[in-house]
Amino acid sequence: MAVKRIVSNIATGSVEELRRFYADLFDLDLVMDFGWIATLAGEDTAAVQLSIASQGGSGTQVPDLSIEVDNLDELYQRAQKMGAQITYELTDEPWGVRRFYLKDPAGKTINVLAHTA
Repeated sequence: MAVKRIVSNIATGSVEELRRFYADLFDLDLVMDFGWIATLAGEDTAAVQLSIASQGGSGTQVPDLSIEVDNLDELYQRAQKMGAQITYELTDEPWGVRRFYLKDPAGKTINVLAHTA
């Protein structure tokens, strides 16, 4: 048996607002839209991964979602221009990642990161 996909579901009263937020910030494409649910996807296939944590590292809360990108500084600037609430500033962590946290319009904490090593 092999896991083919793990999907993160984010509850919201405004599917359209959250769809726009993730599409605009992360350049994701709309691949399904039934009004009550919208699914976004990127061009590349992502690795199947599930993290279980008691804290987020460096004294932060456990994020609701972690998204690894290849253009972290550009994405950080984009998030700032969009007026996203940054809750943990851009930081080089001792375990080899550079990251920041932001809140999405539904109030979920998103860990946006890139590996440095």
